[in-house]
Formats: sequence, structure tokens, C-alpha cells
Amino acid sequence: MNDPIFAKAGEAPAVPILFVNAANFDQATKIFDTRERAFAQAAGFEPKAGRHLVVPAADGTLEGVLFGIETADEPVKDPFRPGQLVNVLPAGLYRFANAPHDARLAALSFALGAYQFSRYRKAGARNVRLVVPDDVDGGDLTRIAEGVTLARDLINTPSNDMGPDELEAAARELAKQHGAAVQTVKGDALVKGFPLIHAVGMGSPREPRLIDITWGKDSDPKITLVGKGVCFDTGGLDIKPDTGMLNMKKDMGGAATALALGHMIMARKLKVRLRVLIPAVENSISGASFRPRDIYPSRKGITVEIGNTDAEGRLVLADALTLADEENPALIADFATLTGAARVALGPELPAMFTDDDALAAELSAAGTSENDPLWRLPLWRPYEAMLDSKVADTNNVSTGGQGGAITAALFLRKFVNAKSWLHLDIFAWTATAKPGRPEGAELQTARALYAMLSARYSA
Repeated sequence: MNDPIFAKAGEAPAVPILFVNAANFDQATKIFDTRERAFAQAAGFEPKAGRHLVVPAADGTLEGVLFGIETADEPVKDPFRPGQLVNVLPAGLYRFANAPHDARLAALSFALGAYQFSRYRKAGARNVRLVVPDDVDGGDLTRIAEGVTLARDLINTPSNDMGPDELEAAARELAKQHGAAVQTVKGDALVKGFPLIHAVGMGSPREPRLIDITWGKDSDPKITLVGKGVCFDTGGLDIKPDTGMLNMKKDMGGAATALALGHMIMARKLKVRLRVLIPAVENSISGASFRPRDIYPSRKGITVEIGNTDAEGRLVLADALTLADEENPALIADFATLTGAARVALGPELPAMFTDDDALAAELSAAGTSENDPLWRLPLWRPYEAMLDSKVADTNNVSTGGQGGAITAALFLRKFVNAKSWLHLDIFAWTATAKPGRPEGAELQTARALYAMLSARYSA
């Protein structure tokens, strides 16, 4: 089933969208008659990136749309720029009359730009549809758009309506949709097998849990996704300031990313045995909260001293990664809104990637570029492991000195994984200022890149 924004060629007459710049403007606008070209000139339209003009026909209907994009020799091109059209065009059916920089990504940006979060406030229907360009797989675009919508909806939902119970319900609904199996370990049952998950979540009346989804044939390559599901993070007893706590509803963005990617994989029926692990907790403040200098065992047997209760995400991931590693899958990928240090280093739009697998890093980086879903590799710099030393336990959960925080967080996680093909993605999961194809609010990062990579490897 195609996304409602997409239509098939020939379904109805479609208004042409002309992608223009200084180099092709005269040639591209030859489809217009003299009156229409005169209208564009009188309107003062300049073929600069991001500018648009709706051109009327003589009878008052739409003859076409001019939309400016970068020239071929400009160093920076935004393949999602056409996504801004969905918010400015009149209702109707449209088609690409000529090629943008990337027709597939331009079409996808239409769908992603049309997203609205309307759970708590009614949003007006946009009623703008697009004919799927020739040689573009509309079904695959739909799978991707559905995954992005799922992640955005989950992350945008405030924590009063998106706690561990609700996150589990969303995971179960997705599993039901695809015929996957779900198991959950929660509450005090976590103490024996997942003590770090229990420690982080025990301060909240909303029970912590580990959600475990499996799908596919056991004989197929095993791919395991792990998503940080901290449904709200106060910082615990090392409480965050109000500015740091404001957007902590998005601290389950890693879990939303894993579920979104899981949907894409299952909807495409890739030849893998998929597992999705989500440690879902709320890091709250109460008499039962875990404390600085507490020491806890982990599933792997490594003892952890708590240097800071606000470094809770790596704790819940540690137990989940240990479980993932026990199966020796072909790939483990974890997603987490883990460190502010990654944002300081790379900013909000460029997630940090950590792996020891050079080939995997190169493959995923290439996919990120082709999918307009960028990421950047940072090093697992082993000398920094000494920053995690503890005098009373096997490791501390935070480093001394306050530097290299994204790297030391990744090195902490590395202690719980033996697999070479392990990928840690430190994401932001948020767009602070709206951009083409990316409305303000929740954002899915890195999943489209990984989906492209896995599709190339495991398509039936």
C-alpha cells in the first residue's frame, strides 16, 4: 500500500514541477508559452535554490511550478530541498517534469516534509500528492516513510503518554503487524539477568523492562538492533538543570530508531533473522533511586561503580548488548541519544558512529551519503579506557576529566560486546529548526542509511 502522498502515473492529470537554476532556466521553461514565461518574469522569479513560483494557465488552473535548486557546480546540494514544496503548494496532484539532483530522495522528502504530529492538536490536511517518478520504487519509499513516521510519533509523544508501558505497547503493535514474537522481562525479574537495567529504573513507579522482539528464520544471518529506551531522564539524583531536562522525552529516541528500522526490514522481508532489544526505563528521583558511588553487577559479570546517575543510558545498554552478543550475530547495532559530547563535536545533524570494523564503517558511511542520512566515524581510542578506571569496581560508568565524553561512553559499551561487527550510533533524534523534509521536532537519524546497507546485503 503506497503512502497517501504518492500516486501512480496516469492516475489523474498532474501539475508539472520544473526544477530550475541559472544554468537550465531558459531550456526548462520552454514548456511554457509566451504568456506564462512573461508571468514568471513579471513576478520577479529568480531560479535560486529554494525559491518557487506557481504559474497559472489562461483559464486560472495551474500550468506548472518553478522550483529553484543548486547548479551542478555548487559545492553543497540539498537533495531534500524539494521537500519544502509540500508545505507551500496548493492542494493537488504533482509530478516532476525534469530531474532534480536525486529523484528518489526528492520524492522521499515530499513524504517526510508532509509529516505532522497531530495527537494533541488538530492539523489541517495538506492534500498535496506526488506521482512516483519513473524508475523509483514507490513501495520502498512508503516503507521508509512509515518507519520515519513511527519514530517521529514515538519521540514527539510526551513522557506522560510514553512511558515503559506505552513503549512496550508500541513494540508489541509493530511485532503483531509483522508476525514477530515478543518477550518482556520487567520489574524485579530483571535483578538476576539484567541488574543494570533494574538499577536505573527502580526509582520510578513505572516498571523497567527489557523488550525482546524476534522475527525471521533462524537459518538466516542474525541482525540485532539495540535501542536506548529511557522514556524520561531527570538525571536521577545527579539531577539535570531545567534546560537539560526540557527535551528528555526524546531520550527514548534510540528505541524509536530501532523500531523504525525494524519496521523497514520486516516490511521489505529482508533475508535476516532480526532481533530488536529495547531496555525501557524511566530515570526518576525517589527513595529507591540508584545513587552515586553505588556498585552494581552487570549481566556480563563486570561490576560498575556509578560515578554519575545521569550517565544511565550506557548502563541499560550494557546489559542489552551483553544479551545481544551471546548469540554471536552477524551485526549488532545500537542506537542511543547518549552524550552531549557527540553534539559538541559534530553538531545536531551529524550522528557519531563508532565501530572497530573498518569495512562496516566504510559501507555505512557510503550508504549515509547516498541516502542523505549522514553520520561520522569517531575513534574507539583505547588509551582513553583508563579514564573509566575505578578503585573499587571493574569500571566506572563515567570518565574522569570530562573530556572525550562520546568516546569514553562508547568505550564503556565496548566492554560488553565481543563481536567485531558492532556499531554504536550516538544520535540526537531531534530537529530544532525546520528544514526541507525535516519538520521541527523528532527526527529519525542513521536508520535509513543502515536500511540501505542491509537491503544491499540481504534482499531476497
